[in-house]
Amino acid sequence: VLQNLSQTPVLRELLKEAKLPGTTVKIESPELSMLCCFSFKQEPQLIKLDQPGPLTLAMHQFLTEMQETKKGVVTPKELFAQVCKKATRFKGYQQQDSHELLRYLLDGMKAEE
Repeated sequence: VLQNLSQTPVLRELLKEAKLPGTTVKIESPELSMLCCFSFKQEPQLIKLDQPGPLTLAMHQFLTEMQETKKGVVTPKELFAQVCKKATRFKGYQQQDSHELLRYLLDGMKAEE
């Protein structure tokens, strides 16, 4: 799940911008001309971001380490600790489904908005 998220350029760029409080980001919807015969474009949304929460900051730090490190292994210790604070079911290192981790991770970051 984390490897897939690390390869999502929109998420990486948004987290990079979100780490600075008071930042306004512009989110543009892709053109839907490939899906139908009419070409139209939605207006971009401008969103002012508050101070990011600890889970969002940990996610940004982890994705940055995955992209920039020359080390062979990156461990998500801080990110995992923040996920466990939001969803205690992940404490104890028991086996969990990856889609549950994804859901709790994204829901937790959304709750920090």
